[in-house]
Amino acid sequence: MDLGMRVSALLWADILASFAFFVMQKYLTDVWELSFTHAAGILNIWEGISMILRVFFLFLVDALLGNFKMLLISSTAYSLGIGFVAMSTPPVLANSTNTCKQYEPKCVGHTQKVLFYTGMGLVAVGIAGNLVSVKPFLKEQRGMFGYDLDFLNLSLPPVIFWVALIPIIGAIALPSLKPWSLRFGIPAIFTAFATLHFLSGSLHYLKGGCRGSPLTNVCRVFVASFYKKSKRFPPDSNQSSRTRFLRCLEKAAIVLPEDQVKNRWRLCSVEEVEEAKIVVRMIPMWLTFIICGIVSSMGNTYFIEQASHMNCKLGNWKVPLQILLLFYRWTHRGFSSLAVRFLRFLNRSQKYAPPIMGIAIAMIFSILCCITAAAIEKWRLNVTRSHGLLDKPDEDTPMSVYWLLFQFFLLAGLDSFFQKSVAALYKDQAPKSMRKYLHHFTKAVSGLGFIFSVLSVYVVGKVSEKEGRTNWFQYTLNRSRLDRYYWVLAALCSVNLVVFILVASSYRYENREA
Repeated sequence: MDLGMRVSALLWADILASFAFFVMQKYLTDVWELSFTHAAGILNIWEGISMILRVFFLFLVDALLGNFKMLLISSTAYSLGIGFVAMSTPPVLANSTNTCKQYEPKCVGHTQKVLFYTGMGLVAVGIAGNLVSVKPFLKEQRGMFGYDLDFLNLSLPPVIFWVALIPIIGAIALPSLKPWSLRFGIPAIFTAFATLHFLSGSLHYLKGGCRGSPLTNVCRVFVASFYKKSKRFPPDSNQSSRTRFLRCLEKAAIVLPEDQVKNRWRLCSVEEVEEAKIVVRMIPMWLTFIICGIVSSMGNTYFIEQASHMNCKLGNWKVPLQILLLFYRWTHRGFSSLAVRFLRFLNRSQKYAPPIMGIAIAMIFSILCCITAAAIEKWRLNVTRSHGLLDKPDEDTPMSVYWLLFQFFLLAGLDSFFQKSVAALYKDQAPKSMRKYLHHFTKAVSGLGFIFSVLSVYVVGKVSEKEGRTNWFQYTLNRSRLDRYYWVLAALCSVNLVVFILVASSYRYENREA
């Protein structure tokens, strides 16, 4: 049990760090005084890269490193990264760099910027590595103890304690600290402690070996089929193939003379060919997931920017912005349970759930989220204008921040239904060896959505300023028209839903046992 706690402590430290990073948008706009679109662009590219890295790291785990070595690398990178971010705050190295200690742009020198960007990069590595390897590594330890070491097993009292305490610390206690150096420094200390706690059990862990990556087999299929592109199919080839499309890939399974059969990159099995086909078949559907990633990217950037300009008081208590993340997490958990039950209800079966309907519902949530966000932002701008605060970005608009709960509620619906439905799709349609890769491929596509959100803001801004009109994205939020950008996203999400329905309708489904 103690070893299981050591491993799961890595993710608990990640949770605390996520609450600190949730308001990074505010840090960059208030301390560095970047424009809100510049700050959002930095964060969305960072998070997008972190999601894309998961596929690469999963390949390294299966092909070269194993879960323990990956956790060793990722946990160390995470600890160093958060430490560098904490050190990049102006007061920490002010004496060493001959800069001032105030939280102002003039106090953020070259050294601080290098530390910040290096730290963010290391944190991205840490997040990706931990998410890829923590749960599989916990499963590897089950053989030693004979019972489930899943860190989400809520029947264990220590787990109940930490699962309840860490979000409270992150959402309430941590924001009460005024200095940003402490807001980042305390999670850095927790993460370093979790890493050392994990490493202290290194001699006792069961360390699984590298079993090879199915992704290598997919690459082998493409290489072998290209090499044999001029070869003809044998007369009995129709009997060995299970599917009747992408037959060009089936040439990878053609048996050539003995001197070439020994080369693994020249000959593949029929099963490996079918797995490669599944990956190719998923590509059109994956492309429709990019828009969902663009909408999800707004949660810790533009939504936070809105919240930081609104009234956060509940009576005499100024509620920290991290409460919005806590609300999102609780709502996400409720929606996830609802999504699983809904998918099962559609087919009245415990073995099969129609996931396409769930993904369509997630896309409907994305449309409603954008529409709601547009309406609330329009209302906020009207209130700001009526109180003469358009050119006073440091003053809060007299409008309650709790109106944003509606868009966070819908965002949680989007993310939960999307995740559960995609998981059900892979469970039904993909062989077991490919499921975890397809899951992380989907995360990578969502990561592309985070990165493309930066491009979408640039394109929409350029289009909006044609014919001498004012760009929708100004330096401050009050002078921008973020509501119109939300309406553009709502239109894109609507078109994307139609495209997804067409793609899903043309997809050939197979019934598989779990």
